[in-house]
Amino acid sequence: MLEESLADAWLIAGDEPLLVGEAADAVRARARAAGFSERELFTTDRGFDWSELLTSSQSLSLFSERRILEVRMPTPRPGKEGGAVLARLAADPPPDTLLLVLTTRPQSETYSTAWFKAFEKRGAVVLARPIEISRLPRWISERAARHGLAIDAEGAALLAERVEGNLLAAHQEIEKLALLHPQGKLGFEDVRAAVANSARYDVFQLGEAALDGDAARSLRVLEGLRAEGAEAPLVLWAICRELRGLAELRAHPGASPGYGRQAERRGALLRRAVARMAGQPLEPLFVSAALADRQIKGLGRGDPWTSLTAIVAVLAGALPALALAA
Repeated sequence: MLEESLADAWLIAGDEPLLVGEAADAVRARARAAGFSERELFTTDRGFDWSELLTSSQSLSLFSERRILEVRMPTPRPGKEGGAVLARLAADPPPDTLLLVLTTRPQSETYSTAWFKAFEKRGAVVLARPIEISRLPRWISERAARHGLAIDAEGAALLAERVEGNLLAAHQEIEKLALLHPQGKLGFEDVRAAVANSARYDVFQLGEAALDGDAARSLRVLEGLRAEGAEAPLVLWAICRELRGLAELRAHPGASPGYGRQAERRGALLRRAVARMAGQPLEPLFVSAALADRQIKGLGRGDPWTSLTAIVAVLAGALPALALAA
């Protein structure tokens, strides 16, 4: 896209700071090469006055230089006033001005807003999508090649496991490996000796791994959550979310999960889980979840984390549902 032309308005959005930052760096570099030597930065925190951005866009540069107006939005919700300003600037940027907007992943309603459509029609939209866990080893190998490193498949898989989807952590580990092994070939042992455990676990990863039938990963994420001090009620909520989704899809096969932009991926995981668990009762899972809830509240005997582990093992296919009743 940048090789073809430099648009007057850019929207870069996503929840991966590394990918958003690199895309923004590429736009800035291309803009500097085109003579945009001045840059004004705006952060739209609470109380931000959008008229300041509009006024600045209409004022002439002190030295009549081409400039970048960079807007950083914590969320893709600029509000009525902000949306109107962005739509106006994206549709008709001032002369010698490039508009660069950075924000997090668009929500489902974002795509129908006038300001987003203005960027799509007159400017350029770059969506920095997360790298799926199955594609992460390949991404690591390709990223390492930029540093002159050749990481074999086992080494890349180990690094992917250690960083658990954290692209920034993976990037940092690759840079460290490049310093330790300049222009070298790396195998499993080289990676294991060099990398730290930079995993970033969250309850949504737990649910995805369990629905996907990846027992090893789901139990590893559960243990990581426990080690990092995650609250058991939050973990139980995430597990129950998937159980309710399974029950709903069993009862209504054509139902949609209804989780916005992630609905398609979540729906695919739920459908695979329904097919995988065909014939297995879900009631023991709900009974165990109720037990874990009582244990968390101090109303039942036993360790809630033991109960949570058993539920995840069954949901991921490592144990039959009847094992919970034992």
